[in-house]
Amino acid sequence: MTENPLGYEKISKLLRDFAIPSITASLVGSLYNIVDQIFIGQGVGYLGNAATNVSYPFSTICLAISLLIGIGSASRFSLYLGNKEPEPAARAAGNGISMMVIMGLAYLVIGESLLPQLLKLFGATTEVYPYAQQYASVTLVGMPFLIITNGMSNLIRADGSPRYSMGCMLIGAIANTILDPIFIFVFHWGIFGAALATILGQILSFAFAVRYLWNFKTVHFEKKHFLPDIRESLKTCSMGISSSANQIAITFVQIILYNSLTYYGAQTVYGSDIPLAACGIVMKTNAIILAIVVGISQGAQPIIGFNYGAKQYSRVREAYLLAIKWNMLVSAVGFCLLQCFPQHIISLFGGEDALYLEFAVLFMRIYLFMVLVNGVQLLSSSFFTAIGKAMKGALLALTRQVFFLIPLILVLPLRFGIMGVLYAGPIADFSAFMLSVVLVSIEFKKQKMLSQKKAFSEQ
Repeated sequence: MTENPLGYEKISKLLRDFAIPSITASLVGSLYNIVDQIFIGQGVGYLGNAATNVSYPFSTICLAISLLIGIGSASRFSLYLGNKEPEPAARAAGNGISMMVIMGLAYLVIGESLLPQLLKLFGATTEVYPYAQQYASVTLVGMPFLIITNGMSNLIRADGSPRYSMGCMLIGAIANTILDPIFIFVFHWGIFGAALATILGQILSFAFAVRYLWNFKTVHFEKKHFLPDIRESLKTCSMGISSSANQIAITFVQIILYNSLTYYGAQTVYGSDIPLAACGIVMKTNAIILAIVVGISQGAQPIIGFNYGAKQYSRVREAYLLAIKWNMLVSAVGFCLLQCFPQHIISLFGGEDALYLEFAVLFMRIYLFMVLVNGVQLLSSSFFTAIGKAMKGALLALTRQVFFLIPLILVLPLRFGIMGVLYAGPIADFSAFMLSVVLVSIEFKKQKMLSQKKAFSEQ
């Protein structure tokens, strides 16, 4: 086993090498839904957009599972490699892959069995339900493949192959983008065609991800490493819980948000379907910015985890601060585009209805007003996970969604109606940002003290 460059290579080069493929992979994941949304909006209309929005919690839950196992096993993998323990690293990775398979299949069975009940829970109205049922019943078939691919991509990056990870995701997204217009506009399969294009792309990505099992650089797998182990699984889940918890919280937010929009929207000129459809456009547009932010955070994760395991605390702080700078720059660009050009962005998804366009612009400008600081909370949560402080990472992951956003969505509309739903977003974003700054500052002080003790003991 050769010496890992994570321990000695320049941080800026490492972050660039790891973050760019991670960003690409994250963007690709977002593009699956966005491409579907664009072509469905143009080919079916805003009810089709509302249907993909109602189905979106299935994807969020899927991502939560893949992050729970993928980030958890990759974090343990990186920490073991930092401690020069290849055997436990292989065991952590192998058990994680087995968990991905088991959880993916279980999710498919549960999702298909409870599909009608779940779609109604997610906020499907009478007019939207037929489209949502058709779309979700097909896309659920691809969820096991997506869980394994997303989970494997984290392990592949931790193994030092971020470009391969990027390629796995990219090839599926390209296939989806090509097939979507063919299935929708040439074959006239409508929303079913969009769903079919999605799962075919996911299967292709899965095939390339699994192929990497025979090409790991830092460890050699044996059959015993893939045997399910409850103790190993619990350790993996404890490490990935913060990232997963954030996605689970997002799912709850989506359910409450969709139902609040349909309820309070019905009391306005917009009705119940327009706010639901507009919400989908805004959320998936924001998902592009978040994908870049998450990609930077995921790119930093193996760097932070390895160097923390190797007790190189100065490199840990350097990696975090550089990632923050990159996130803030991306968020600033996103803020300018969302505030200055909302009509142009929304028109990509179809804007045939004046009321629909009016509310979507209003939603985008208000709800995403504090997008500038979103990356700090996400990166900080990933930071604590990478250094093995999973509970603190989980706390930060839940802060924005559970402690701030959900209560605000429930309370503010009682006084301000549907506008209260919109203002809940920026208030929650700023509150989570402030808590992140406090917790990370405390952690940096602790690491500085550890560095001083290490330097003193070496004298």
